[in-house]
Order: sequence, then C-alpha cells, then structure tokens
Amino acid sequence: METVTITMKNAPALYLEADTISPDAFAGKNAAQIAELPVFEGNSPSTLGNYFTVTGNAGATAADTKVVVRGDVKKVKYIGFKMTAGEVVIEGSADQYVGAWMKGGKLLAKGDVGAFAATAMKGGELTIEGNAGNYLGAAYRGDWRGISGGKIFVRGNAGSDVGMYMLGGEIVIGGDCDVHVMIHAEGGKVVIKGNAKSKLGGQMVEGDIFVFGSIDVMMPGFKPNGEVELEVAGTKATFAHFIGDMGERHKKKKGVVVYGNLYKKI
Repeated sequence: METVTITMKNAPALYLEADTISPDAFAGKNAAQIAELPVFEGNSPSTLGNYFTVTGNAGATAADTKVVVRGDVKKVKYIGFKMTAGEVVIEGSADQYVGAWMKGGKLLAKGDVGAFAATAMKGGELTIEGNAGNYLGAAYRGDWRGISGGKIFVRGNAGSDVGMYMLGGEIVIGGDCDVHVMIHAEGGKVVIKGNAKSKLGGQMVEGDIFVFGSIDVMMPGFKPNGEVELEVAGTKATFAHFIGDMGERHKKKKGVVVYGNLYKKI
C-alpha cells in the first residue's frame, strides 16, 4: 500500500470543502497531480495544494492507497467522502461529513469529528478516538436513508440524532449519547456504553439499541418485555428488554409482528 501524506500549510479563513481527500480521488496520481485536485473555500474554487503540502504518490487503486492527514483540519469538511477502499488517517480533529456516504475501507480520526459523520454510510469502518457531533450515521437532511451497512466506533461521546433513519450497520459509542437515538430506524444496531438522555427509539420500526448506563427518560411507546442475558460489544450482562415504538407501524415476518428492541443493562 502506498502512502500519501497531506499536511496543512495555509489554514482556510472559511470552511474548506475537500471531498477529494480520499483514496478514490488520489488513486493513480502522483503528488503534483493530487495537489491540483479541486476544493472549495466557501464558494470559491481552489486546489488542494493551496492549503496542503503533499508528499508521496498514491497506489494504482483506492485499495492500494493510504491517506494521512496532518495539521489543523478542524475547518475541513468531507474527508473520506464516498470512499470505497483503502485507508484514511486523520491525525487530529476534523469538521463535518467525515466518511459521508462511505462504502468501504477504513477511516480513523484520532481527534473529534463534527456533525453528519458517516452520513448514509453503506460499508467500511469508521473509528473516532475523540467525540462525534450530531447526526452520526444519520440520513442526509430531507432524506430517509441513514447508515445501511458498515461499522462505526466512537471512543468518546456522541451528540444528538445518532442513527436517525438507520437501516443497518452498527454504531458503538464508548461514552455518553445525547437525545434522539435511532429515531425512525428500520434496522441496525446502536450500543451506548455510557449514559443516554431521552427519546431513544422514537418512531422506531426495527433495530436494536443497547444502553449500559442510565436513560434519563424512557419513551412511553416502549413496553417491558422481561430480562435477557446477552453478550454485547464484548461484555456479558443482564438487560431489561423493551419493545416499541408501539405508536409506530410494524411489519410482520412469518406472521409475527416485528418491533424495535431497547435493552437497558441492569
């Protein structure tokens, strides 16, 4: 695997939209060609080389390419946009849409990421060593398709609306989570190892939520369904099981009504 390292040299005054920072966009290009890839500062077109020093040449394909992002990129959006293979390592924190519409490969953010990370993700693996902003693994604004595949791991906390309109895939949050987890979900799995606030599973049709810590307010549309022994994210524990959202439509599989599941560690 060939490695391309881009290092911030001229921080943007406005936010930089850089959806060309990905193994797919870099594949088959040398450092000079990568530096000429288009970006936008606000609504002004520019090139990657105006903001980053580029070293190393990419591999022949995305799968053969690793991208390392260095320097202060807190105002850079869309890193790893639509990537299908290869690797991206962000050595600090980044702004919105990290790994948005991701289909494959591995993306590691060693700091925090802004809102809408892994929007409509279909595959691959996103690891965030810091905190995640709002709308992690959610649908794009006005759409109904959230994450449908892949895995997301957050070592820290996450904001609100995690897994909104989630269809599949898995999200594991090591810390706490804000309101509106898996609202409108029709599949998938969210594990919260810390505490959750309220409105978990609102209008949820199908899918699984696991909470290891406390839940501030339980949705009234979920009803108790006994206790179960489960192994979740490497931990065996007893969980109180709730099904819902009872106020939402629910399909049948082999004549049995399918509900969303909410599990609270006892």
